[in-house]
Amino acid sequence: MNIILFGPPGCGKGTQAKRLVAERGWVQLSTGDMLRAAKAAGSDLGKRIAAIIDAGELVSDEIVIELIAERLPEAEAAGGAIFDGFPRTVAQAEALDQLLADRGTQVDSVVELKVVDEALVQRLVKRAEEEGRPDDTEEVIRNRLKVYYGQTAPLIPFFANQGKLKEVDGMGSMDAVAASIAAALDEK
Repeated sequence: MNIILFGPPGCGKGTQAKRLVAERGWVQLSTGDMLRAAKAAGSDLGKRIAAIIDAGELVSDEIVIELIAERLPEAEAAGGAIFDGFPRTVAQAEALDQLLADRGTQVDSVVELKVVDEALVQRLVKRAEEEGRPDDTEEVIRNRLKVYYGQTAPLIPFFANQGKLKEVDGMGSMDAVAASIAAALDEK
């Protein structure tokens, strides 16, 4: 099963993806983690990615698709992929659909985590303090939300038109959100 965890930065996609990995054995494909690892590596690509991430902007589709394609065989062997932070644009969603179709598979479900913006800002500022993530300043967070609503939120009707979109209230406890995601994925 291939699923997308969808929602604005800080809504809990990564946390819930890790739970699904533990519970179902699927592979989490977190573009944020992949991009941060490339940034930390300090390669030429990593330096280009660093400048983009530090400004709160989106990395090019070509780079992100390449990172995803490299990890798909691992996800297929595990029985499924959890796309976390990807796709972020309609072009990326179309590229993912094509990439998966070429491999004889598809996105099965898209779970949108609904969270209030100010709660997101508070979550991300707290996470930055706890994890020492310099890319999570309040200014950058607000810019990331602006970018999300301008470039990523248009995916909501894209997935809804495919009949794959399922909404989950992301404001509850981690356990309550996890239970709602499980129910959304397991409904027939």
